[in-house]
Amino acid sequence: MPALPDEQKLLRNFARCHNWEERYLYMIELGGSLPELTITQRSDSNLIAGCQSQVWIDMQKQSDETILFAGDSDASIVKGLVAIVIILFQNKTAQQILDVDVKSFFHQLALEQHLTPSRTQGLNAMIRTILARANELV
Repeated sequence: MPALPDEQKLLRNFARCHNWEERYLYMIELGGSLPELTITQRSDSNLIAGCQSQVWIDMQKQSDETILFAGDSDASIVKGLVAIVIILFQNKTAQQILDVDVKSFFHQLALEQHLTPSRTQGLNAMIRTILARANELV
């Protein structure tokens, strides 16, 4: 299973896609790169409220204060969105997560105009939850 790219490589890879069908396929590929969650990680406490699909995002603070993310969804496109969100926040401290310019990043991907309203709502729910949890860890 290939590792997830970093933010810059993700942006470059999205830019190389010629149309939205290619971008959706790339998102599905990214979702397929996520490691399986453990039973503990797939708990109700990691379930994201506000998503039409089932989405789990686990955040574990490491000894160096960075946060390690893991996630999954029962829908392939949404699982790709989970992977993108993880790429954006992985291995950052709680304060760095709060300082990320999320709108700018997603604007560069130009995702929202190509997502259904329910997927956009789910994406926003994921980000809100991560920011709220990071705020608790600061």
